Amino acid sequence: MNISPIRSEEDYNKVIQRIDELIDSEPYSDEFNELEVLSILAEDYEEKNFPIGFPDPVEALRYIMEWKGITLNDLEPYIGTKAAVSQILDRKKELTIEMIMRLKKGLKISADVLIPESNEDVPILA
Repeated sequence: MNISPIRSEEDYNKVIQRIDELIDSEPYSDEFNELEVLSILAEDYEEKNFPIGFPDPVEALRYIMEWKGITLNDLEPYIGTKAAVSQILDRKKELTIEMIMRLKKGLKISADVLIPESNEDVPILA
């Protein structure tokens, strides 16, 4: 077992190939231990080089709708009229805090996925 840090995409591809070879290893064998160490290295490399951020609020809402089988009509109690729901999903209007809180409570989802990420630093007022 010759394990070294992943420093390039070529190194990463070799590690992934080796992981594929080891995937069915017997638990607690030398091969299994190698698989575990390589998986940790690959995960670390992926987190640094291929970060996955939260989807934007509309993407998140669309995903939740599909996942839970929710229709536009089902969103009206949380967002407002059918026109308001369409405007949100068409990105013509943004979700308000009130809408986010109603969606959170009514659909049992985390408000975090409905709050847009901001690239701006928000000053803390003293």
